[in-house]
Amino acid sequence: MKATKKGNGMERSLLMTLFETELKDIYWAEKALTKALPKMAKNATSPELHEALQNHLEETEAQVEKVEQVFEIIGKRAVGKKCEAMQGLISEAEGMMEETEKGPQRDAAIISAAQKVEHYEIASYGTLATFAKTLGLDDAAGILAGILEEEKKADLLLTDIAVSTINVEALELEEGQEAEEE
Repeated sequence: MKATKKGNGMERSLLMTLFETELKDIYWAEKALTKALPKMAKNATSPELHEALQNHLEETEAQVEKVEQVFEIIGKRAVGKKCEAMQGLISEAEGMMEETEKGPQRDAAIISAAQKVEHYEIASYGTLATFAKTLGLDDAAGILAGILEEEKKADLLLTDIAVSTINVEALELEEGQEAEEE
């Protein structure tokens, strides 16, 4: 039996209610990221990482607008609901930046924190796109699937930056410090 409830003159499934809740969650998360990404970029010493974070900030601002489009599609006002998971990830990122030395070590920490954020977003947008498709919200599903692909690309870029330079520089710095201690 399909569970539904009446709301604003239309039947609403429990899945639709969950979809709206998750949409509010990611909307809050994206808006919070528009404040966190500039701090991460400011703390990055690698020009490549700084640029990637700045570019992702612009992409995130556009994603906020895309999520607002999804709210329009479902006839709801765009409103966020505090995302405890994203708040925790942002707090962890801030702590990592405070606890690490400026340079390759901090850059590696920023990448670590940013990838945790990306993975959360990948999970969220994957779920939202699937919910939208199941609900027959094809336009919303398309928008959400597009954001999902952007998040996957951002994650891959961070991996490339880490592997090509940052992690190697952090390791070399560590090995150099060990040699000095001997």
